[in-house]
Amino acid sequence: MIAAFAILFKSADYFVESAAGIANHFRLPKMLVGIVVVGFATTAPEIAVSAQSAYLGHPEIAFGNAIGSVIVDDGVALALAGILAPTAIIVNKNILKTSGVFLIVIDIIAFIFAMDFSITRVEGIIFILLLVLYILFIFYSEKKRKMNLVEIDGDLIMGSGENVKRLVWLFIAGLTGVIIASRGVIHSSIVIAKYFNISETIIGLTIVAIGTSLPEISTCIMASRKGHGEIAVGDIIGADILNILWIIGVSATIKPMQLLPQTVYYSFAFMFLIVGTMLIELRIKYSFGKVKGYILIGLYVVYLVFNYQMHFIQH
Repeated sequence: MIAAFAILFKSADYFVESAAGIANHFRLPKMLVGIVVVGFATTAPEIAVSAQSAYLGHPEIAFGNAIGSVIVDDGVALALAGILAPTAIIVNKNILKTSGVFLIVIDIIAFIFAMDFSITRVEGIIFILLLVLYILFIFYSEKKRKMNLVEIDGDLIMGSGENVKRLVWLFIAGLTGVIIASRGVIHSSIVIAKYFNISETIIGLTIVAIGTSLPEISTCIMASRKGHGEIAVGDIIGADILNILWIIGVSATIKPMQLLPQTVYYSFAFMFLIVGTMLIELRIKYSFGKVKGYILIGLYVVYLVFNYQMHFIQH
């Protein structure tokens, strides 16, 4: 598992590098880059692990990984970004309003879908369609923004960026590594779950979720330390949206998910708590700093303790 996570981490690094280079080339807003480009790049391990888990007949790991990754992204990755940033991270008001509301809506829809303790193939397809509509909306909004900039400032000059061919090769290398390493993660997590008599859902919610969220954690820390906190915030909001719509959507489309009642109620309860707290914190003065980061870390510790206790109650 350690070897597989190491490959995942490095491969996702290539994704981030290529995504950042492409974003720089086309001069996109930092938070928007975080939501769309970096969000897709850093959730590559989650989609690879979850999709293959579903295909191999382990939908519990796919679902647990998706929900667990949302909790880890908000409670650890973004929290550390706020704690380690030299100054408070400034949040883009307009993007937060649209993306934040959308995140709340899809979380509620996901809970409604899961209330019958299953995610069907049709519901998975609905998730994917919602994601497509969301991306189209983002690109439409960005096109409109650039048109307004051209009207005000004249021609919009493209950034120098990097060699696009090199970025494409980095993307392919990262994708290959992620797919290969995800097999190792799935196999080792199942072996560990059986050896310690731990349910696959708990493994997905904790060990696999933390491991596949390492790209988000490292990206957020690096972005915040270098004064690009908006990329960190955008990455987490984008990753949260993708974890629900893309990861659960694709996994359920491959193979419908059957879920345990306690998984649905407990995991969604903590997800709503941590995501809601994060969005409220970002909304307050549209900034994110150390105190808010410590609050999220504290909630994540409570989540881990709760998972630990639930495991022993079940056994």
